Amino acid sequence: MKYLKLKILFLFSLPFFSCTKEKIDADILIKNGIVYNGVDKTSTNNTIAIKDDKIVFVGNENSVSITANKIIDAKGLIVSPGFIDPHTHADRDLKNPKNSHNKPFLFQGITTVITGNDGNSFYPTSKYVDLYNSHKIGTNAVPLVGHGTVREQVMGKSDRKATADEISKMQNLVQQEMDAGAFGISTGLFYSPGSYSNTEEVIALAKTVAKNDGVYDTHLRDESSYTVGLIPAIEEAIEIGRQAKLPIHISHIKCLGVDVWRQSDSIVKIVEDAQKEGVKVSANQYPYDASATGLKSAVAPRWAESGGKDSLFIRYKDPKLTQRILEDTKKNITRRGGPDKLLIVKSEESKFVGKNLFEISKMLNVSPEVAVFKALETGYVRVASFNMNSYDIHNFMKQDWVVTGSDGNTGHPRKYGSFPRKYHKYVQQEKVLDIASFINGSTSKTADIFKIRNRGKLLEGYFADIIIFNPKTFKDLADYTDAFQLSEGLEYSIINGKISVENGKFTEKLNGKVLNKSSL
Repeated sequence: MKYLKLKILFLFSLPFFSCTKEKIDADILIKNGIVYNGVDKTSTNNTIAIKDDKIVFVGNENSVSITANKIIDAKGLIVSPGFIDPHTHADRDLKNPKNSHNKPFLFQGITTVITGNDGNSFYPTSKYVDLYNSHKIGTNAVPLVGHGTVREQVMGKSDRKATADEISKMQNLVQQEMDAGAFGISTGLFYSPGSYSNTEEVIALAKTVAKNDGVYDTHLRDESSYTVGLIPAIEEAIEIGRQAKLPIHISHIKCLGVDVWRQSDSIVKIVEDAQKEGVKVSANQYPYDASATGLKSAVAPRWAESGGKDSLFIRYKDPKLTQRILEDTKKNITRRGGPDKLLIVKSEESKFVGKNLFEISKMLNVSPEVAVFKALETGYVRVASFNMNSYDIHNFMKQDWVVTGSDGNTGHPRKYGSFPRKYHKYVQQEKVLDIASFINGSTSKTADIFKIRNRGKLLEGYFADIIIFNPKTFKDLADYTDAFQLSEGLEYSIINGKISVENGKFTEKLNGKVLNKSSL
């Protein structure tokens, strides 16, 4: 009888205990939004709670009792992990306290930028980690060590193969930079001095990176038909990954110039065959049909640059070499689609900006190849090169191993508009991608590629890097006539649990930090 009374008492008590909700004390509560978690293909209306710098709850708010200091009603808005940009030159802004807010990237929804790309990193890494930490930065930063930077430390800009001793010294410097927090190595094998290296040298350095669980990011040796050709350059990158046994990431993948248009089909097959073999291969892409680089890098022959800053003009003024340099420059202009396809976007000579090389040659009454050197005599010149077609752009964009990147650099609208442009043009207008694929390829996939732990997904325990944007107004405003317009439609950006953008306005708070592989 006593047992029966206890059983009845227990049964009557069950409803009372089942109605008790878990209590969560939060700093920020996001509710009523269209939530894409960075992984799944469909959205939810989950509530998200943030405490300190972490996500502490994702789910149905009715199942818990949440109190929060700030509540964000995201009704009608998309809630997403913050975007991660795998290829930027944001370190040029981050080092300057006046620009370390990183607003061109921040207003694209980017909460983490990867720096030190194209084989060019600020050296030493430790110095810049300390600098960024001291004056604070507006987004998170992930450093890479540049192969070209390391090579220049050991060999200068000489056009020759490295000796065994020099490779050993470079390996030591790579290890030093990895110890200082670099996530991997980048190469710019198209640019000097990286272009002077052979594959064996790069493999040797990549093996040092592999020992540190790092990644290999590359600007290919050739994206066109300048030297080895696009397909062999892809194959070289894969061979480096195969031999060094580390993941390879191809930056700003493209078919640059009429000589290689529609080679994307062959490249997709090569990459997929390598993936089946077990080589980890991925790539990033910016959503524009024009590339951008220095005018010298775009069309001047690389052999004529050997030796450093003034070497090109020393050789150009040598009567024995002038004609050869001009002939090679003319060929490179043709590879880029012709002088009318090369738009000057940055120059110390203001009358050149906004004009193409053909127009400048007419203005100066010289041939386009001579106009190149007339322009370069005035100082650094940056050019947008309209040399890609929509077939290859769409083809690469649809591959699940290709993520969004900006290659954000001054003078090209991609620095201010890449991610919103991809959403507005290729998701909303042209339907090349669905929303979830765009978000997943801008968040979790990039985090996985670069081994950035606990970011890129809206999951409990992950760092609270979260953006909220208006699906109707999120778009780029920067174009080739004015490349310096911030994107619009971003309502909130939360970085490490703190609000950086609120109601579309910068809060003036620098909430980013330098991420470190060993302390994530």
